[in-house]
Order: sequence, then C-alpha cells, then structure tokens
Amino acid sequence: MQLRVDTRTAPGGRTMPQGFHLGARYVGIIETIDQWFGPDYRYVKVRGDDGNCYILRVHDAHGDWRLTMFQSQRAQALAGGQH
Repeated sequence: MQLRVDTRTAPGGRTMPQGFHLGARYVGIIETIDQWFGPDYRYVKVRGDDGNCYILRVHDAHGDWRLTMFQSQRAQALAGGQH
C-alpha cells in the first residue's frame, strides 16, 4: 500500500518518517525500532502513536514509501495471553 509520509532528515542524511496518512487517519511515529537495507530500498520498523507496529519500505532514490507490515497492539496482547 503506497503512503503519504511526512519525513525528516536524520544525522547521516537519510530520510526518516515522522508520520504517515493511513486512509483518513494520521499516524505519528514515536519510535524508530530498526531499519535494514536492500539493493535499492530500505525498510524502517516504527511504532506509531496508536501503539501499533509498522514496517515501511522506501525507495530512497524516488521517495516512494509503502506499508509492508502492520501489527496491532491489541493482536500482540491477545497472542501473548494464549498458551
């Protein structure tokens, strides 16, 4: 899913997400958990102000951001409560 992402320039010159529009809702990013690199793209794992975890993929040369994974806080709690 392609996203409109608000970004900032981090130390080292990389563009990092600050928040993104998910349909009619805006998700602010409160934490960057991790990032890793592919041949011409980068994945950024973040926690949103809604408590959910997202993995965003960016093609740095084009600034094309996409949502590749979403994990809800509620689903994490339910999975953790089952034995």
